[in-house]
Amino acid sequence: MLLPSIGCFMKGKLKNVKKLLRLLYKFIYLLGTYLKPHVAILDGITMGGGAGISLPGMFRLVTDKTVFATPETQMGFHPDAGASFYLSRLPGYIGEYLALTGEKLNGVEMIACGLATHYSLNARLAWIEERLGKLITDDPSVIEMSLAQYGDLVYPDKRSVLHKIDTIDKCFSHDTVEEIVDALEKEAADSYDEWCTTALKKLREASPLSLKVSLRSIREGRFQPLDQCLAREYRISLTGISRRVSNDFCEGVRARLVDKDFAPKWDPPSLGAVTKDMVDSYFSPLDELDSELELPTAVREPYI
Repeated sequence: MLLPSIGCFMKGKLKNVKKLLRLLYKFIYLLGTYLKPHVAILDGITMGGGAGISLPGMFRLVTDKTVFATPETQMGFHPDAGASFYLSRLPGYIGEYLALTGEKLNGVEMIACGLATHYSLNARLAWIEERLGKLITDDPSVIEMSLAQYGDLVYPDKRSVLHKIDTIDKCFSHDTVEEIVDALEKEAADSYDEWCTTALKKLREASPLSLKVSLRSIREGRFQPLDQCLAREYRISLTGISRRVSNDFCEGVRARLVDKDFAPKWDPPSLGAVTKDMVDSYFSPLDELDSELELPTAVREPYI
């Protein structure tokens, strides 16, 4: 979600929030189905709507200053802006891990897992932008060579979470959040791996309802094209901001962005208290007060 949307939400301007979400999701769809090659430069914090409008690009350049994350479950929300599409297509179950824990990736790790296509030092960006600005063609091979000219071949260091891929797949491949937690607890007891303890801590800090909604969203995204992912995320987002089921998004924003006490009081307070009906309501068709997200699918190339 974009920060302006959060600002409108906290001021009670739900109509404005819905309008911003519709515009954002439609823009992401247009980018994702745009036939001409375009370059997104991800230099710095890349989260929420910023990630959403960057990752559909044919060329995605990251730097030594790039920080990517989907921390929405820590705020009582869900990874949106196309996140259920691109996270679900990462190797193994890295997408589920990132969505549920909100763990950060740097630029090198984004290259390694496929979220980015090119890497360069931040100090070279001015040269890259100048080079791209002088191109008189939209030939992807020419753009590729231009980016490669200032690029670097990089690999994750030994501390990278990507070296935990086997453990991630072992734990985050389960069908429910409860089973994921149980698998992490067992792995932590057997291996004494600090990574497991950290992952468990992040899950326990997140909204239980958001965890279950987000896991289902990522799993459904594995089998859906971009337009269906965005339509589903729009339903989830509107249900979340409406507070019809839970006040978790408001509480998460309060705890992290307003009071900054980092002590949200989630409702429901535990995974066991989250019912199937609660989760289902986030995926149900919108009522007569809210129209479904309409995307120009008939005039765009499919992006699957």
